[in-house]
This record gives sequence, C-alpha cells and structure tokens, in this order.
Amino acid sequence: MRPIRRTLPALAAAAVLTLAACGDDEGGSSGGGDAADYPTDDITLYVPYAPGGPTDLAARTIASCMEDEFGQTVVVENREGASGSIGMQAMLAGGDDGYTLSLIAVPASATNPLQGEDVGYTNEDYVPIAAVTEIPSVLAVGADSEYADAEAFFQAAEDDPGSLNVGVPGTTTSQAMELTRMAEEYDTELTLVPFTGNAEMTTALLGGNVDAVFINSSQDVLSNIEAGEFVPLAVSTPESVDYIDAPPLAEVGFPELTNSVSVFGLAAPAGTPDDVVGTLEDTVSTCLDKPETVEALGEQYVPDEFIGTDAFRERIEEIV
Repeated sequence: MRPIRRTLPALAAAAVLTLAACGDDEGGSSGGGDAADYPTDDITLYVPYAPGGPTDLAARTIASCMEDEFGQTVVVENREGASGSIGMQAMLAGGDDGYTLSLIAVPASATNPLQGEDVGYTNEDYVPIAAVTEIPSVLAVGADSEYADAEAFFQAAEDDPGSLNVGVPGTTTSQAMELTRMAEEYDTELTLVPFTGNAEMTTALLGGNVDAVFINSSQDVLSNIEAGEFVPLAVSTPESVDYIDAPPLAEVGFPELTNSVSVFGLAAPAGTPDDVVGTLEDTVSTCLDKPETVEALGEQYVPDEFIGTDAFRERIEEIV
C-alpha cells in the first residue's frame, strides 16, 4: 500500500487559499477568475504525443478524475510532433491562469531545449506539478524475429554495427539516450528510428519496418506481449520486474543502462499562481489514491511515493 500523501504541504496550501480569499490578489491569475476559486471554467490538458500511448492514457485518466474533483470539464487535446515540443508550445500559448495544462514526459520534455535547436520553450517556462506514472522501457522484437533473446540480438549488433534498426519514441527520449550511450560506452551500435508514440512504433514493428522497439512498457505493450505479438528481450530497470519475462539490460552486458524510465506528469506555464499549482498538486495526489484511478493507470506504474511539485522539479534538475 502506498503511503498517505501531503500533510503539512496540504495544510499550507489551504492556508494560502484562505489568505487569498481574504482579498490578497497580488498572485492572481491572468484570466479565468480569482485563483482562490479555481477552477471556475473548463481546463484544457494538452497531450504532446499521439493518441493511444502511455502519455495519452495518463492524461485521460487523470483528466477524468479531475473533472470529478473539480466539477469542471477537462478537455484533453493531442498535439503531437517534434518530440513533444508542439504540445508544450500549445500549453504555453494558453496563458498562466491554470486553465491550460500539459502532460509532460520526462526526460524528453526537459531535454528538448538542450538539443541546440529552438523548440519554442525553455525549462524555465513551465512548472512541474506532479507525476502521474513512472513507466520503464522494454526492448522487444516481433513474434517472427530471428532473435530469440537479448544475447543473440546484441551479438548481431556487435557483429555488424548499425545494421539493426530500433524504434524509439522520439530523439530526445530516455530510450534514445540510453541506446546512444550503449554505442558510446559499450561499442554496441544500433540505428535509432524515431516515432511519435507507441501506436506508430507498434505498427512499425508488426509490419517488419524495424528490427526491434525500445518502448515504454505501458499496458498496450503488455497486451501485445501477452498476445505473443511482441517478444521482450530486456527491460530498462536495475532489477527484473514481475510483469515482464525478460532480464534487465544490466544483466546482459550493460550494467550502467538503467535510466530509461519515463515519468509522465502534469505541468503548467510558469507564472501560474502558487495556490492554483497547489490545488492541482493536491488533486493529482487525491486522484492517485483512488483505486479506480490506479486500476486505470496500472498499479505497477503508479509511484509508491507521491512525486509532487518539488520532487518532480528535482527529477528535471537532475537531467538538465
């Protein structure tokens, strides 16, 4: 059972709301009414990736719970492209009153501005609110692959560097970074093929357009593994997980490659009032304590300990 979350922080947030209700408008929102009464209107939650993937599932699950908690509509809108940057830009364009949010994927969202290209935002332009799910990666091949296990796959990669094509969910994702490290630190070179999300990667693997995928092991992927359409070769976690029958990369020759875990969480534009951020943080915490939310997200993906604003920010700062 996961521990009870937010005690003193929740009381502090309530105190802030009380003070705001007494007439302190210095931290007021740029629109949508008094921040102390938030929310009083519909909220738009952008998903910076294609429908059907783990970010989309996390967004729609948490949006449904937020609707119940707030009594306001939460509109989920997919704006995929540019490794998540288009969705981030849409969120930032919506203003800092708390009525435009985004589901971000870390590390991709944090590393996009570090790639040397103008992606339309920096890591100072948004506020991390709370994590919703943590999902490790799995290296998988199709059912008709000639590679029966990780050893055979990586031996082929060593014998003919760059000959194996591996789908990844974007160029700045943890999956892409870990496989780049595999080439740099272990001389095992794979050719990375970026896609916009799990659905596109699944189509590519089942169609034989890539040799493998290094993909978030979300429920859609687990379903494909259970159906025998995906064959898992290795997982990104430091130790084995009980829901995927495959060894960790660390046990098949890559002891340092344990960082490909995606954290999906809620974010708002910088400048969003602190009491609005606190309200959203508390609401995510409440939602993650609901059995129906945990069931929809997958119990194995919900963090054992709540990752609120400060802890989520620390995760991002570790990356950047």
